[in-house]
Amino acid sequence: MKSDLGPGLRTVREAKGLSLRAVAAAVGISPSLLSQVETGKTHPSVSTLYAIVTYLGMSIDEALGTSATPVMPDEDGDLRGRALPLPGPRVSPIQRVEDNPTIEMENGVTWQRLAVGGYSIVDPLITTYAPGGSSSIEGRLMRHSGIEYGFILYGELTLKLDFDTYILRPGDSMAFDSLRPHLYINHTDQETQGMWFVLGRHEGDDGSELLAEHGISRAGTRPLKSAVDVLSELHKGDQ
Repeated sequence: MKSDLGPGLRTVREAKGLSLRAVAAAVGISPSLLSQVETGKTHPSVSTLYAIVTYLGMSIDEALGTSATPVMPDEDGDLRGRALPLPGPRVSPIQRVEDNPTIEMENGVTWQRLAVGGYSIVDPLITTYAPGGSSSIEGRLMRHSGIEYGFILYGELTLKLDFDTYILRPGDSMAFDSLRPHLYINHTDQETQGMWFVLGRHEGDDGSELLAEHGISRAGTRPLKSAVDVLSELHKGDQ
């Protein structure tokens, strides 16, 4: 199920009284490109997409018109067993493949959100890298909160983690603190696909620290200087 981010972006931008030109200048793209993203005529890169949603102060969930109940810690700050179901009708434990929310990125990366059952403690993703695809077209390493687990289903993927480089092949797995700078690249001429689980990405992280690190602030303050690779939230609640 291919998801269209454009209308959600436009709705929030207009609700905040921001013009195409103002937002485009803030994130370092042309007004025409932003217009094409909002109308679904083109796909943004990972970095551009997250620069836009971060500047507008919204999550991908909001862009898609979906949401999930956040995980609340107990009195001791323990998150174990504290995932809360969505309010309203019971959420199905099954999500059919044709219903997977999907986002295609300009830089050759496709994300499919797997079933979450109404919980927000983990981001379960199927990620596909086309030949030459990268998590950042600018080649910059990114970092975000959470623990990242991955398993390569097929193909070959290069992981740059801090100052080390690893080649991941089918059956290989990984686990690391996502605050460590990292970058994924498919250097081959074949498609690569893997399964990712990012645990605890949403715990007390609104992206403010990372934005400040890049000299960036949200809408309503000073404009962004450029698009920033902020892998923030890709948690889409069940409809």
